[in-house]
Amino acid sequence: MRGLNALQNRLLAALPEGIHGRLGAHLEDVTLTAGETVYEAWSPATHAYFPHDVIVSLGHALRDGRTVSIAMIGNEGMLGAGLLLGASASPYRALVQHTGRASRIKVEALREQFARGGPLEYAVLRYTQALLAQVAQTAVCNRHHAVEQQLCRWLLMTADRCSSNTLASTHEQIATLLGVRREGITEAAHRLQKARLIQYNRGRIVLRDRNARSAWLTWCSGCSGTRRRP
Repeated sequence: MRGLNALQNRLLAALPEGIHGRLGAHLEDVTLTAGETVYEAWSPATHAYFPHDVIVSLGHALRDGRTVSIAMIGNEGMLGAGLLLGASASPYRALVQHTGRASRIKVEALREQFARGGPLEYAVLRYTQALLAQVAQTAVCNRHHAVEQQLCRWLLMTADRCSSNTLASTHEQIATLLGVRREGITEAAHRLQKARLIQYNRGRIVLRDRNARSAWLTWCSGCSGTRRRP
């Protein structure tokens, strides 16, 4: 495999060495930049991606022109799993949320390996199940939880995937991803800062104490998607 170490992606890391070898000849190392569109909804997709430290949001377009995030993909999985299950395009827009690196592979080459069955097929299907669970959790959270809870969930999930407690995002960007008013995010962030959970200043948010599990879960209040690693 050229360039990046595949083990930075946890889905690839779970595969046997023999599959690493077969995939390695087809993988290409790329850098994806925040704000870049990887997939447009319903447009043919040519590559699948295995993130290393990049984060990609899957978004659903609303009639008013906004695109609301329904899932987040990082080094725990892959972008384009549906392309291995018979789809020719993603129904969602895939937008880079956090600049970083990934390994990409042409869909045809990955389908050939997937068709062999075994560990790769099992890993992709298991990840697809986890991604669907995340979409369901996001739908429930967006419908029933306050902005503070949604913001906590987003902060913790993002920090997990970029392996850092410092996030580069503006209130406007977060509001767009969550489909809420920017003023709502600003007010929620102010309350979290007052509670000494975060510190923010002009596009930079620092999670101050992720070990304060009880405090974070109190603010998340039932967002099970945040319980993996607060």
